[in-house]
Amino acid sequence: MSTADTKLNHREAGVAYYLGEQQRARIKLLSRSWIWRLELPTWILIGIIYTGWFACVIYWQQLGLVLGSTLLILLSAWYMSLQHELIHGHPTRWRRFNQLLGTLPLAVWYPYGLYRDSHIQHHNDEDLTHPEKDPECYYYTAEQWQRLPPLFKSIVRISNTFIGRLILGPALDIIDTIRSAISAFITGDRPAITMWLVHFGLLGLLFHWMAGYGISAIFYILVISYPALSLTKVRSFFEHRAAENSAARSTLNEAAWPWRLLFLNLNYHLVHHDLPALPWYGLRQIYLESRVQYQHRSEQFVVNGYTEWFEAFVFTALEIEIHPFYDSENKALTESIRDTVIDSGDRRPESV
Repeated sequence: MSTADTKLNHREAGVAYYLGEQQRARIKLLSRSWIWRLELPTWILIGIIYTGWFACVIYWQQLGLVLGSTLLILLSAWYMSLQHELIHGHPTRWRRFNQLLGTLPLAVWYPYGLYRDSHIQHHNDEDLTHPEKDPECYYYTAEQWQRLPPLFKSIVRISNTFIGRLILGPALDIIDTIRSAISAFITGDRPAITMWLVHFGLLGLLFHWMAGYGISAIFYILVISYPALSLTKVRSFFEHRAAENSAARSTLNEAAWPWRLLFLNLNYHLVHHDLPALPWYGLRQIYLESRVQYQHRSEQFVVNGYTEWFEAFVFTALEIEIHPFYDSENKALTESIRDTVIDSGDRRPESV
């Protein structure tokens, strides 16, 4: 492996990383097509998700418990994928309008603003998997791990199995979210308090409306929302790993089309981190056009579908506990890694 391949690629969150001038020109050409300019696939997606979700509630009695619940779980998980797309500037360039499209709490747990802010922070690839800087990180510093009670360490290890992540992962996320809400009210964080009050207000209205069709709040939370959140954990189970080269921290999962559609092609996660403004319907196309290059760039962090993860880790835990690349102070990457930069590729501080 070359020295360049083991060095960090430093760039700010949201900055596009092109494989070269040819790829940049190719994406620019695609962005001029009428389908991309109108964001037609995303508008269709919005229509399907909202129409389908509300129709399932309205026709709940006719659909029945099993079919109605299954459809609502899938649509709620799909909605969370849509919220991610909205965060990255689709289908419009108006941030507030996109937020309006994703504020309704169909998935219950996370206010759109909270998800947006933490996810944008996650896109600083220099800090990807950093236990103290990456809000979507599963790793701990040595100091953090030592402070954990033995019982919680066991819970973490169980949640690092595939089945454990689906069962316990949502609960751990929900606990962190509740802590965030409590902290906002205790510290008097007015913007955060406003966000939470709007979220709770909309959630209350939504639950009241659903009750008129025979769906109680408790039923929706336990039978619909929690499983929907579990479903998203399939995608994120081993989405990132600790690696010296930041490009090798994001996976490339060659999943089957139903998963790709549900997760809006985020299985090609390295491509998404390289080109965060690329719309969901362009991710697979761009990946396939440069498949060998992306697999090399990821240092072969490639998965042949989610079944591969299930078979390997259904009851076997991922080795995700103490992050391996932090000094004894647990505050920064080791100097030997931090001082290096990948020189290959083309980096530009712009949207695609």
